[in-house]
Amino acid sequence: MSGPRIGVALGGGGARGLAHVPVLEAIDDLGIKPVAMAGTSIGAILAAGYAGGLPGEELRAVATEIFRDRNAVAARLWKLRPRRFGELFSSPGIMQFDAPRVLETFIGNHIPPAFDDLGIPLTVIATDFFACREIRLREGDLHRSVAASMAIPAIFRPVVVDGCVMVDGGIVNPLPFDALPDDIDIVVGSDVVGSPIPRKGKTVPGTGDALFGSIQILMQSITLEKLKSRQPNVLVKPDLPGYRVLDFLKTEEILAGAEPLRETVKRQLGEVIEAHLKSAAAG
Repeated sequence: MSGPRIGVALGGGGARGLAHVPVLEAIDDLGIKPVAMAGTSIGAILAAGYAGGLPGEELRAVATEIFRDRNAVAARLWKLRPRRFGELFSSPGIMQFDAPRVLETFIGNHIPPAFDDLGIPLTVIATDFFACREIRLREGDLHRSVAASMAIPAIFRPVVVDGCVMVDGGIVNPLPFDALPDDIDIVVGSDVVGSPIPRKGKTVPGTGDALFGSIQILMQSITLEKLKSRQPNVLVKPDLPGYRVLDFLKTEEILAGAEPLRETVKRQLGEVIEAHLKSAAAG
């Protein structure tokens, strides 16, 4: 008797999404290969790396190496700054980076160039800006699709994919477990959105905190509504108080704080698989 078909959905949440790594490590520990994955924003980045052949522990090593040296990160970002004065403020008062260039500079060499190169089928979630709808990307240029999925407004300029102007997928589907194929037996969802957190000594959030906090509230609201009608078989949320969307320089701290998820997922997923096998044998 063959084992259950398992799908994995990794949600958006900026730096907090590094907590997906121990979830993937737990799947590796169990000797499981998912038959499908879906990812939004940071979840799309990690899902693309994993589906492209990087196990969880290698993703941990890559993330740690990229963000270990604050000065090296700053130097890369300086090189990626807009070159012309007119590009500094493509929206009033906001400097935006080019998402595809950022992706290529930081992690592009760890992600296959095309969906066809993946060992696990992947759905990448982005938002069609002008059509106000969710787009599920499953073929073509993987790098550009992932860049579109991670294009958080105010940080990145929108990305054009197949003629459509796209922004961050978390605006429409922060936890894309519903984008997995219908024939999946067991769905694993990793929700890393989190909540706005106050800064010490400040009662009212500044512009950046208000913007990103509002996006977190929106994402939480969407996910809560989805969960009213359908739930993943295994749904995990890391306990990561105090970490913000852009805290990538705290990568090692975030990974350490999320480490308990590894055993939690192994236990919960193991129990669900066992129950599924018993049900299949009885039926």
